[in-house]
Amino acid sequence: MPELLPRRRLDQPRRPRALRFEVDPEAFARFSERLARFLGTGKFLFWQTLVVLIWITVNLLAVRYRWDPYPFILLNLAFSTQAAYAAPLILLAQNRQDDRDRVALEEDRARAAQTKADTEFLARELAALRLAIGEVATRDYLRTELDRLRADLPAKPRSRSRPTADTVRADSRWDDHAGS
Repeated sequence: MPELLPRRRLDQPRRPRALRFEVDPEAFARFSERLARFLGTGKFLFWQTLVVLIWITVNLLAVRYRWDPYPFILLNLAFSTQAAYAAPLILLAQNRQDDRDRVALEEDRARAAQTKADTEFLARELAALRLAIGEVATRDYLRTELDRLRADLPAKPRSRSRPTADTVRADSRWDDHAGS
């Protein structure tokens, strides 16, 4: 049987029914950053130079379309307005970049501290392993100790009678290790 009402999630609050506008507090900052980046490009300088050249040419040569005579006061006003807005926008963009750089620097410091801690831990573990390996009895150590003990045993005179199975086993055990 299909549900008549859409499924509501109980772990999230209900949305208000009134029409509300949500404003992103970072929207203006992102816009100013994009604008500041555009103001620093060659494309912007090209188009601005082209507009200024056309402005001056029209105001000098076209007598009929002169809206800004020779001292070009309107053009100066436009440049002043542009500068008045561009400077704060550029500063805002630089502040945002400084914030991003600060966060990246903090992350780099944290990563470097973690790497240093990991390296110190691994160095301690390696030192502990070296100490543990130094205390382990190796095959060569056991052979030399057995050879020393064998040399310390009193020598038995061998009888000319046939050896028994026990003495053969004992002698062959010592002889196997003595040859290697």
